[in-house]
Amino acid sequence: MSAKQLPLHAKIRPSLIKKNAPLLVLLHGYGSDENDLFSFADELPNELFILSLRAPHKLQPYGNAWYAINFDAQQNKWNDVEQAQEAMKIIVSCIEQACTQYDLDKNNVSLLGFSQGCILSMALAINHPELIKNVIGLSGYVCEEFIEEDRTKKDFSHLDFYCSHGSSDQVIPVDWARETPNFLTEKGIKHKYSEFPVGHGVAPQNFFEFRKWLIERV
Repeated sequence: MSAKQLPLHAKIRPSLIKKNAPLLVLLHGYGSDENDLFSFADELPNELFILSLRAPHKLQPYGNAWYAINFDAQQNKWNDVEQAQEAMKIIVSCIEQACTQYDLDKNNVSLLGFSQGCILSMALAINHPELIKNVIGLSGYVCEEFIEEDRTKKDFSHLDFYCSHGSSDQVIPVDWARETPNFLTEKGIKHKYSEFPVGHGVAPQNFFEFRKWLIERV
């Protein structure tokens, strides 16, 4: 089967396991593409089937976005919530289709997102806890306007989050990220939160820490 059959353009790294392999979905940040986080692939467990998705909205002169970030006359920023919700639907469709096409374990799906991809990863897992097992959220935060209101009590007991942020992040303030553990605690979601002395990026020690965390859970 080809990744071209998925709803979004993607890069894949097959698993060494021929059947029922765990799935790791990579969601890049604003202005990037599927090649960015895919650079981690060779350093991650071989049993993982890795699917790196390209966001649907093309930016100029290059890069892609999961949803638009707009500015008003005072340079206040706001997110296009409808585009974010649509992006989450497409990601869910990619996950479901990949599990079918590649005979993957639909009960062992992890998300790894950076920045805008992190924001979507956390919202998607909270909105659809039945689909996701683990979330690695790098340099992002919980955007509550992306979280669906609970119509029925959701079961978050199996969810596990790893969240990290740069203490000198100049793009997404670290104070926003520091609210994430409080939100997850209120939801009863298991989590680990770490900070590193970097800006808007992933320090080597950050990578080694989340890789160890992921290895212990897949």
